[in-house]
Amino acid sequence: MNQGVNEMTQEMQEVTDVIPKEISALVDQGVQLRREGKVQEALVFYKQAAGMSGAPGAVFFNLGNALMDTGNLVDARKAFEEALQRDPTMEPAALQLARCAVRMNDPKQARELFAQILKGNPKHFTAWLEAGHLCRQLGIPEQALISYQRAVLAAPDRWEGLLSLARELEDAGRFEEAALHYHRALPLASEKPGGIRQVHRLMSRYRLERGDTSRALESLRQTLGMMRIEKPEPDVNERADVQIDLGEILMRLGLHAEAHRAFERASVATSEAVLSRLAAQSFQNNLWVEAQEVLKRNVELHPNSAPAYWNLAHSYAESWMMEEAMEALAKAEAIAPQPGAKSMRASVAGRLGDADTAMRLYKELSEEEGPRSAMRSSAAMSSLYSDAMTAEEVAQLHRELFAPLGEGARAASSFKNERDPKKRLKLGLVSGDFHHQHPVNIFMQPVLARLDKSQFEVTIYHTGVSHDDQTQLARKRVDHWVACANLSEVQIVRRIEADGIDILMDLAGHTSLQRVGMLAQRTAPVQATFLGYPGSTGVPNIDWMLADSVVVPQGAEALCTEQVMRLPNTVFCYAPEANYPFPTYTEEHAKRPLTFGSFNNVPKLTPHTLKLWAQVLKAVPDSRLLLKAPSFKDESAIKVFRERLEKEGVDPARLEFRGPVGLTDMMAEYADVDIALDPVPYNGGTTTLQAMWMGVPVVVKEGNNFVSRMGASFMRAAALPEWVAKDDAEYVQIAARMAKDRKALLKLKQGLRDRQLALPAWNVDTYTRDMEKALRSMWTKFCKSK
Repeated sequence: MNQGVNEMTQEMQEVTDVIPKEISALVDQGVQLRREGKVQEALVFYKQAAGMSGAPGAVFFNLGNALMDTGNLVDARKAFEEALQRDPTMEPAALQLARCAVRMNDPKQARELFAQILKGNPKHFTAWLEAGHLCRQLGIPEQALISYQRAVLAAPDRWEGLLSLARELEDAGRFEEAALHYHRALPLASEKPGGIRQVHRLMSRYRLERGDTSRALESLRQTLGMMRIEKPEPDVNERADVQIDLGEILMRLGLHAEAHRAFERASVATSEAVLSRLAAQSFQNNLWVEAQEVLKRNVELHPNSAPAYWNLAHSYAESWMMEEAMEALAKAEAIAPQPGAKSMRASVAGRLGDADTAMRLYKELSEEEGPRSAMRSSAAMSSLYSDAMTAEEVAQLHRELFAPLGEGARAASSFKNERDPKKRLKLGLVSGDFHHQHPVNIFMQPVLARLDKSQFEVTIYHTGVSHDDQTQLARKRVDHWVACANLSEVQIVRRIEADGIDILMDLAGHTSLQRVGMLAQRTAPVQATFLGYPGSTGVPNIDWMLADSVVVPQGAEALCTEQVMRLPNTVFCYAPEANYPFPTYTEEHAKRPLTFGSFNNVPKLTPHTLKLWAQVLKAVPDSRLLLKAPSFKDESAIKVFRERLEKEGVDPARLEFRGPVGLTDMMAEYADVDIALDPVPYNGGTTTLQAMWMGVPVVVKEGNNFVSRMGASFMRAAALPEWVAKDDAEYVQIAARMAKDRKALLKLKQGLRDRQLALPAWNVDTYTRDMEKALRSMWTKFCKSK
């Protein structure tokens, strides 16, 4: 919920009693149309009235409200400023102007405006309340607490102030005081129909935002109880909305079957807003099929809704159903313009392997939206897939995209952390990806289990919205867990400093849920990037990047904006905690038609990669190519890549496409592959290591930057340098040579996991100690700096 705007007290505001009669007819028409939800029509009359000579401040106030309804905050702010210019005593205009500043991310002006209102009227309940919300958003809990206390003094009969105070007191760990105010709010809310259950439900949501799941469930149980006895009885949509709350809480508690039943009960909703929320929650919890069914129903119930079609299009795109996504997007655009259409088209282009088109569209969007646009990260990520860009061009693009983020950044020397090289270090990890199947989770869980707690106090700042048993496991393995999904960037920054973090390690880079903006402004004395992004981020003030001597060899430092800290064996240690039975490779495997394979997502299947693999198939007659990716549950995606390979001279009969399955089943499917082929320029990361773990060696090409040298790192760490090519021609030669000697290949496959386990790169205990040394070295260098 938006903590910067008063979600509990803001209501439609209009002023009509101070408007001259010659203008009032126009304003009256505007007021009536706005009440009917016809805001655009209302604006016509408001603007006409505002253009008349002698229009008072009240006219501009009403105009500003209608403009806010449409999201036109720039013009709304001008209208409120004009209202105050004409009538400096118009308190409602000052309040709306403050709200406008909050929504426009101008907290300085908002605080000044709230202060002005309160100077003139120290008992203004709403101003105190919303000033408290703003202080929460800014991460100033002491000021928020004072503001809420003043709101309660100003209006002791208003439950909203008491509940906000209870929320802030709970955040401060003052639970007994919080309970007192929470329970004082309940009888006051009883005067409003359904008010008591609303109070319990809001408290449940507040507690869930804080990550206090058990208390959230306690409040929601009170909500469910009041729904049975409080009047009026809740309608089908209110009941469904509460079931979504329940499902989210149960998911976080690891009670997945119960959560699924709650989501199923919510699916009877008819409201567009409730169905959209149910789909979003389902999608966040990897219930993709269920989410799409909900969104299809939403479209059926609301066939004239552009947002309904937009949400369905987005779901299709995220599920790699590109043809359906474009069809749904077209229907949304036929109803109303869609501001996010270009972004979706960029996403679809990238997912279909057209990295250069995706990058062009994302760059256009980033220029339109400014330096802090999230589209800059999308453009950066797209460049990693480009066949056309050199390593130097990719590095330069990253620098250009993110240099503005570092302007006015805090100095590392300004932090008050004790500079003791030997002290127990406070390590912060920023990630939203601790959930099943995500690479960050796969690689970090074994490390979290082994980090020396006498040397490191670990806090995870969890920016994610997905929660499952792996999320719960990560939470148990660290000292502290801070739920950040609903916190503003400023709040997270303040929390990290309050926690005294010495080293902040970002595990997202430019992937989804990223927070690179706050790292660019510097959030901790030492900052590092690792794992989530395969290469230099280009983000100012990230001091270090963890690498190894292959992905960033000596002399390649100029490609990195960070200093390079090299781990001695390999940058990523694959030590899965799940048991994936090793296939039994028999003599029969050496007799079957040789199968090359790739389980990489389709953006990595660039034109260069497909051309290279076509040459491999030509060099190895009668061989086959198995391609597996989430996209290949979509017939249109299969058609696209079959045709692309056919144009390269590959007989479609030699191709097999497979869609997604569960991780355990996917790992078992590697038994159907004899040799894996690594894509270029964006190598396989997790997929390459998974293939090797299941006994499948990988032909790799050693490129010119981190992302194109990962495969070489893994194969060299496995003492298999003969599988590493220096160019395309050698790549084809290696594939043909390895495919020719089936007995030697079978022997290698049979012993590949044992080979890995005997090497230091697959020893997660050694790897964790190496990482600890790297982190300690970063801190020691900081301690010696000025």
